[in-house]
This record gives sequence, C-alpha cells and structure tokens, in this order.
Amino acid sequence: MTARPEFYRFHNGEKARLQFAEAEYAARIDALRKRMGEAGAEAAVFTSMHNVSYYSGFTYCSFGRPYALVVTDTECVTISAGIDAGQPWRRCYGDNITYTDWQRDNYWRAICSVTGEGRKIGYESDHLTLLQKGKCEAFLKPAAMVDLYETTMRQRMHKSPAELDMIRAGAAVADVGGYAIRDAVKIGAREIDIAMAGRDAMELEIAKRFPDAEYRDTWVWFQSGINTDGAHNPVTSRALERGDILSLNTFPMISGYYTALERTMFAGEVDAESLRIWEANVGAHELGISLLQPGASCAEVTHKINAFFAERDLLQYRTFGYGHSFGVLSHYYGREAGLELREDIDTVLEPGMVISMEPMLTIAEGQPGAGGYREHDILIITEDGNENITGYPYGPEFNVVG
Repeated sequence: MTARPEFYRFHNGEKARLQFAEAEYAARIDALRKRMGEAGAEAAVFTSMHNVSYYSGFTYCSFGRPYALVVTDTECVTISAGIDAGQPWRRCYGDNITYTDWQRDNYWRAICSVTGEGRKIGYESDHLTLLQKGKCEAFLKPAAMVDLYETTMRQRMHKSPAELDMIRAGAAVADVGGYAIRDAVKIGAREIDIAMAGRDAMELEIAKRFPDAEYRDTWVWFQSGINTDGAHNPVTSRALERGDILSLNTFPMISGYYTALERTMFAGEVDAESLRIWEANVGAHELGISLLQPGASCAEVTHKINAFFAERDLLQYRTFGYGHSFGVLSHYYGREAGLELREDIDTVLEPGMVISMEPMLTIAEGQPGAGGYREHDILIITEDGNENITGYPYGPEFNVVG
C-alpha cells in the first residue's frame, strides 16, 4: 500500500487575484522580517486569523483545525488543512503546504519542514494556546521562543495607502447597508427582516465593487427597545413598536477587512428625555471626532469625553471605551488592542492610523429614556487632523423614521 503523506503541496488551478497587489504583501513581509530581526526571531509561526490574513491574504476558516503562516528570511508559507484542498494556495501570497489528518500533529510536521529544528521561533502570545505551545516546543525544539504579538500589532496599526482605499470602500458599503435599513424600518416590522435588508444590500454592493473577491461574513445587528442595551446583542424577531429606540449596526466584511456603521434611531417619534440623552451622546460623538488629531493620546481623548459626560451627569451610563482600530479584524478575530480609546491606553495617534469614534450610553429599562444610544464613525488620522469616511447622517433630524 502506498504510504500516506504527512503533508504535501496541492497547488490546484491558478493563483487568484488577491485583495491587494503582490507588492503590498511583499512590503508587509519585508517590514515583518526587519521586526523579526530586531526581536531576535529566525522564523515566525503565526497562528491567528488576523496575522495570517494580514501577511498572506488568506483568511482561514478554522472549524476546529489549526492553520498557520510560517515566515523565514527566505520563505513565506501558509499551512492549511486538507479539507480546504487548493483554495488556500490560490488565495495566498507565497507558498502553501497542506497537512493531512491521517496522523495526529501533521500540522506541526508541516511547519517544521519550513522552520527546521533548533531555531529561535517567533509566536503570538495572545493566540497560541498552552497546548499548541507545548507541541511547538516538542516538534520544533526551538533554541528560544520570541513573542511577536506586540510588534506585529504595531505594524498593523499603520495602514498603507492600499489599505486605506480598502477601508474607505468598506465604509461606503456600510453606508449602503444603513440606507437600506432606514428604508426597511416600519412599525410592526421584525428586527430580523430589517437586518436582512441591510445585509443583502451590502453583499450586492461588495460584489459590485470587488468582483474578484470571496464573499462571506458580512452581517447586521439591528436592535430595538430593550435589545439596544448592548452593542453586540444579536438580532431577534421582535416587532417594532412606535416610539422604540433602535440601533442600526452594519458590518461589511471584505477579504478579512471589517468596517462598521452604527446609529441611534427611533421608530416614528422620540420622547423628550430620550431626545435629551440622544443629543448628549451626539455631542460627545462630535467632541470625540474633533479630538482625534495626530499627537493626541488615546487616554487623553478618553478623559476629555469622560469630562463631557460627567458635566451632564451621564458618565455612569457609559458601557465601554470610545473607539478602536480598523483593518484586518472581525467579530471573531483581530483588533489592535494598543489602539483603543480607553483610560489605560497611552498610544499616541499618528497619520495612517484608523480609529472609530463610538460613544455609547445605556439607560436601564424602567428609567426615563431607557435604551442604548450609540453613534459610530470611522476616522483616518491625517498629517493635520482626520478624515471622516462615514457618510450616513447621525442625529434626530435624519433618524426618527418609520
């Protein structure tokens, strides 16, 4: 009987057109190799979806299987499971090795075929599990383990011109979803039906703008009434009632890149106390946008918005930080934790960074103005200020609908 391979190359078909030109990925890998050298890593084994996607263009679907990108001074190789056949190779920059499941840990044998044994191995402390770290040490026998989490995060914070174009396009798609949702809002309509209208509009817009892409993961959270109290509450079949507070949240996913539009709305009418809170949150939103300037620190921006809310006796209703980075991320992977608008983040804003402004206040059920109020714009930090790439209007004048 023919021996079954531990791993092999299945380069099926032709390479697909990736979301960015090869020169973009080559530049990312060149910059990574410099960072690896500074950190003392001879080979990097990336296991997270965000770093594999950022450096190779391949966004994997794990489904319980491990994936990787291995980078050395000469090679850039994605490691994928046999269930995906040739798709990872077609959709990645560089080489690809497929590991088989006919023997446990062929994944690590495939990785070792690129790294070799006894080298200084870079890894991601925020992603590599204790189980897999133990296997890494057993199979690769590293001379040292070097954490690359921080340096790769810092690299991803600074967007290239090509990335900024992608993010601008994503923001425009999010706006398309927002307008579709606004048109679908009617008293008696269900959250799920309104959400689907926004999602379908965005999927079609993405396919029009990016005909060579793969399409997956675009979604909408449209919430009403008490369901607005959390920013990430899932869609339900609740029917809209007149006077309901509404939360519009559109999230297009384009080749691993996430963007977002989030708006407070009201169904048909808004009462006086709700309007007061809404307008205060809009004021914080506008203040925050004005503060996102090169040279400002995340903590500094946060404290100033805190002061704005405290003056209005609303700070106690804040539920999370005021914004975060954008780029290669989604609701189940990614995020540059060093670029969030929180009191404990001292990162200084620099041109080329992309960050949201999204203040949210949550008033408990049974209190006047109950519900969750949130506005969300995406800002590109420029040399002399910022560029707001979100176009859908915020505030009561446009968003009392239905």
